[in-house]
Amino acid sequence: MAGQKAGAIVRTRGKRMTDYYLLKTEPSEYSFADLAKDKKTVWDGVSNPAAVKNLREMKNGARVVIYETGNVKSAVGTGTVVSVDASDPKNPRVTIEAGIALGRPVPLDEMKKDRLFAESPLVKMGRLSVVPLTAEQYEFLTREKDAGRKAAVRD
Repeated sequence: MAGQKAGAIVRTRGKRMTDYYLLKTEPSEYSFADLAKDKKTVWDGVSNPAAVKNLREMKNGARVVIYETGNVKSAVGTGTVVSVDASDPKNPRVTIEAGIALGRPVPLDEMKKDRLFAESPLVKMGRLSVVPLTAEQYEFLTREKDAGRKAAVRD
C-alpha cells in the first residue's frame, strides 16, 4: 500500500476494499470510552450515501480509528471490524471491537497540516462520517499509541 493517495482503494480478487477506516462519532452520544467499556458495538444508522458505501465495503479484520467530533475533533482510539452485515444496502451494520486508546489524541488540525491527508476525504469532505484511510494515514494516526511520543508533521 506504500505510496497510495489518501482514500485510495485496493483491489483484491476483483473487489474494491481498503483495510483501514476512520469512524467519526459524537462523544456526547457514543464515545471511544463507551466503546472500550462495551467492548463491541454495532456501527449503523449512517445516512450519507458515501459513508454508507464505505460501511458496506468494510471487511472483517479491517482496522479502524475512532475520531471524536464536537469539542474534541481528534482521533482518540482504535478498533477492529469483526462482522459486516450488508444485507440491507441502505443500512449496513458493522460490528466494531474496541482496540486501544491512543497515547495522545491526534487533532484534526494536525492531520490537515500533514501532506498525507491533503487529498483525503477527511479533509475534502469534512462531514463524511466513515472515511477510508491508507496504511500510511493509519500509521500516522496510531503512532501515538505509546504515550508521550511527539508528532512529526511532514510538509
